Amino acid sequence: MRILVLHRVPYPKIAYHRGIDHDQHEVTYFGRRAALDTLPEDLRCERVERPGTRAPYDEAREWLDADPRGFDRVISMSEYELLDAARLRADLGIEGASVEQVELARDKVLMKRAVDAAGLRVPRFLPVEEFLAAGGASPWTGRTVLKPHRGASSVDVVVFDSAAEAHAALAGRRSGVPSIDEDGRGLPEHEVEEFVEGPILHFDGLVERGTVLTVGASEYVGTCLQYAQGVPMGSFQFALTDELRDWVSAALAAVRIEDGSFHLEAILDGADPVFLEVGNRVGGADVVDTFELATGVHLPSFELRVLIGESVVGTLPEAPAERSWYGWFVHPGHHLGAGVFERFDGAEPFRSAPETVTWHELPAGAALPDHITYGAHETALAGIVGTNSPEETRSWLTRLFASLTLRSSAAPRVPDPVA
Repeated sequence: MRILVLHRVPYPKIAYHRGIDHDQHEVTYFGRRAALDTLPEDLRCERVERPGTRAPYDEAREWLDADPRGFDRVISMSEYELLDAARLRADLGIEGASVEQVELARDKVLMKRAVDAAGLRVPRFLPVEEFLAAGGASPWTGRTVLKPHRGASSVDVVVFDSAAEAHAALAGRRSGVPSIDEDGRGLPEHEVEEFVEGPILHFDGLVERGTVLTVGASEYVGTCLQYAQGVPMGSFQFALTDELRDWVSAALAAVRIEDGSFHLEAILDGADPVFLEVGNRVGGADVVDTFELATGVHLPSFELRVLIGESVVGTLPEAPAERSWYGWFVHPGHHLGAGVFERFDGAEPFRSAPETVTWHELPAGAALPDHITYGAHETALAGIVGTNSPEETRSWLTRLFASLTLRSSAAPRVPDPVA
């Protein structure tokens, strides 16, 4: 089989060789130099570098127009390039998720409309342009969230105390989102929705031909928005009820996620889940590793097998006989600006604790990240913990976050070049 991979996610995060036999298939990786450099040197494949100045679809089309060739599959494991892969499949007449399906699982307005139509609860929401056209009138009056339709990592997400405050900020071009405040070009790309109080959950798993084969449930400690603002976050696994399992299946069906991995987020209002958003991809941070530790299933590997047409029904490994309850944690550094990591105060009891499975801390003197990242070896600290119960894991994470203090120093000034 001839397989084209739009390659963006660093190779170690996916481990493509675990899902695709590179000796059996002809695999071409198409990506920017930084992404291609993460491929193992001895991996049997073709590497095609793209400039990275335009959308992957546009650059792939230019490459294929200059060097026509056929493929049996076009895949991407990056949320940001799923739509590019779908457009290429449509052009080349290749099976796989359609542009319409990918749009449904990428656009927060479209997905909430679909989930609402399926009879599942969603936050009340409005596209920003409708909200402004109505003079700020909305079905809710309380706390209001402004967010991009297709954003990630809580970039450009703002929470206002009321719908009226949100309207005043948007109308006065002082929302805090540059693409809105500067020239209004970002207005069509944003929505507002009611703020729903409650624990935030994420569900991760694998679906094939519309059937959920495996799913796990976790609850966040902290939030993505707080992390963007400089607060550590993580999540811990908990036992999934039959009711929540059925709800996950119904939500996936509503947004037509039929093949591959999924990462679905919800807010628990009392006992009722409220749909937040979903992606047809694996979760970030250490979601993949904690899922594999708990279930034996490496989600990217089985997703790749599904995407190239290999049925994995009945082939998933058995979960470990003695269950541990895992959690992941990340501590940001991007919020400190251009700085140098020195150390963490309060880390030692946790760094060497028996519950600690992995601990990736920046070395002293390393530059802090200049962007929001959950990646181990990029952010100040990332790791995994495992205990005997969900409650113990939650408590461990809470104590860790309360104990840590990040120490940093200013980045050394680069001297001006001598004339």
